[in-house]
Amino acid sequence: MNHCLPSRRLVLGLALALGALGPMTASAQNFPSKTVTLVVPYPAGGASDHAARLIQAEYQKLLGQTVIVDNIGGVSGALGVQRVLGAPPDGHMQVFGTPIELVLSPLALQAVKFKPEDLRLATMLTRTPVVLMVRKDIPARNVDEFVAWAKGKDISYGSVGPGSLYHLLGEKLAAATGLKMTHVPYKGGTQLITDIGGGQVDMAFFALAGPVPGMIKEGRAKALGVAATKPHPMFPEVPLLPQSKLTNDFVFDIWVGLQLPKAAPDAAVARVNQAGNELLKNASVRAGIESTGGEVAAPMPVAELDRIYAGEIERYRKLFKSIKYDPQ
Repeated sequence: MNHCLPSRRLVLGLALALGALGPMTASAQNFPSKTVTLVVPYPAGGASDHAARLIQAEYQKLLGQTVIVDNIGGVSGALGVQRVLGAPPDGHMQVFGTPIELVLSPLALQAVKFKPEDLRLATMLTRTPVVLMVRKDIPARNVDEFVAWAKGKDISYGSVGPGSLYHLLGEKLAAATGLKMTHVPYKGGTQLITDIGGGQVDMAFFALAGPVPGMIKEGRAKALGVAATKPHPMFPEVPLLPQSKLTNDFVFDIWVGLQLPKAAPDAAVARVNQAGNELLKNASVRAGIESTGGEVAAPMPVAELDRIYAGEIERYRKLFKSIKYDPQ
């Protein structure tokens, strides 16, 4: 009789384990089961906030649950990401994020304790090229003329915070051109956009989306170059930064997507991916993205997004090394 006891204990243990896993599995398969929060890691009014509210209603329909947008700005976007990572990793709290706060902030700031690998890119919605903007009264039409004008001056450039892509590109430009440039960090893009329009800062890199195209069209600031290999459809006359001798490796874009904690159930990630790919087919969502200068991303499976995200992490680690950036 005794030799049967281990088998009975094993069976009982497996039954208990399966019973414990049952609710978790059911919960993941039934995701979402409550309100979903999209955390925008910047104050209201910026490009990320605009895009999140653009998809909010349709995303809510696709998920079958209420979707709210929560703006949590600070620490170059890392504060909002940390809020999501501090919540239960069930997928109901998501980051509406970009590589700035997901990859660059943890690489650039000692105060940020999470790693880029702590998150997973569940869907990508837009890819938007970066543009070099200067205040409207600077007598330059392209980056080469700007460099010639700026020689011997102390140039101020704004960003959405230390370690952000816009900060790194400013440092990269300074290294490539030898210009003396002073970094002016902001908590978010809204005030930076206001200040470059008002002439309080000389230049800044921005994603060519949200309110930025309107600034260019209205002449409130100048666009000197797009960090892309092909002209922007809304601004074909704006030069390409890679065509300049000094900035020939300036090809950068900002993608926007939905991220979940790495620990989130695969079923939740798959559900968000499915909903995201449906969003990309929606005519009103596509029109809204394109109307602000954004480029609609191609629908992609989770495996491809995993590969892209890993590649972005590696790419930006190399960028930090190339400009000899020390975490602050």
